[in-house]
Amino acid sequence: MKLVLLDSDTLGDVNLDILHKFGDLTLYPYTKPEDTINRCKDADIVITNKVVFNKETLDALPNLKLIAITATGMNNVDLEHAKQKGVAVKNVSGYSTNSVVQHTFMLALALIGKLSYYSNYTQSGEWAKSPIFTNLDKPFFEISGKKWGVIGLGTIGKEVAKVATAFSADVCYYATSGVVHSNEYPHISLEDMLKSCDIITIHAPLNNNTLNLIDKKELALAKESLVLINVGRGGIVNEQALADAIDSKNILAGVDVTVKEPIDSNNPLLNVKNRDNIIITPHTAWGSIEARDTLIEGVAKNIREFIGE
Repeated sequence: MKLVLLDSDTLGDVNLDILHKFGDLTLYPYTKPEDTINRCKDADIVITNKVVFNKETLDALPNLKLIAITATGMNNVDLEHAKQKGVAVKNVSGYSTNSVVQHTFMLALALIGKLSYYSNYTQSGEWAKSPIFTNLDKPFFEISGKKWGVIGLGTIGKEVAKVATAFSADVCYYATSGVVHSNEYPHISLEDMLKSCDIITIHAPLNNNTLNLIDKKELALAKESLVLINVGRGGIVNEQALADAIDSKNILAGVDVTVKEPIDSNNPLLNVKNRDNIIITPHTAWGSIEARDTLIEGVAKNIREFIGE
């Protein structure tokens, strides 16, 4: 069989040997929209993360039998038309839970502990000049006893809640679907969460319920110095509103996802005055070594099941 992986750079240096066993595998670091059809025209199986397969593209690929997505989300494929064409579409779920949870706390702890400021203070040589043994110029707080709000208590959100509880935080959650599905933690309204929580972490998908879920009005309700972490999807938090709140309310923000990825050079989050109040990572929360290995194993499993091995 002929297989094509259209965006291998999105997987980093993961071992792909298991995929070569299925047939003739061609790798492309990334694929522009205008190159998709030509690169896939002879392929039985296409492996991709973000490359778009719309109606026009699917119609131009009569040999295509399977699109194996190296992600959970499948919004880059016209699923209904793929079904009509007899093209199977398979994704992988649950591979990145531990990685995203770890990244969530990395962002939160770095912001709470003023890690950037204190590291720069030491590396710059200022500590070596100090007459005292310590520096407490930037106050930081303990998670213990603070109120931690989880937006989206799915698989990842539940694990974040467990870890936050281990830090002795008082955990609550908000269900973006409106369906209260857990009695383990109290469910509160988004308004109450913003008014009362010291830390809020987002683990929800982007949909009609969550687009601009946290905007100017919502951030106006938030506590001064709220720690807000978004490892869900760009678009859940309005970026201009967040940039304004970082400067006006001293909000601390950890952002792993943006509306446009890669981020636009003129994104307001890149131009805040309080630069120590924000950490932006390039959509890396999902991508630990272990998560990527598990992802490729999941893709291989999907292919094996499809071809009947």
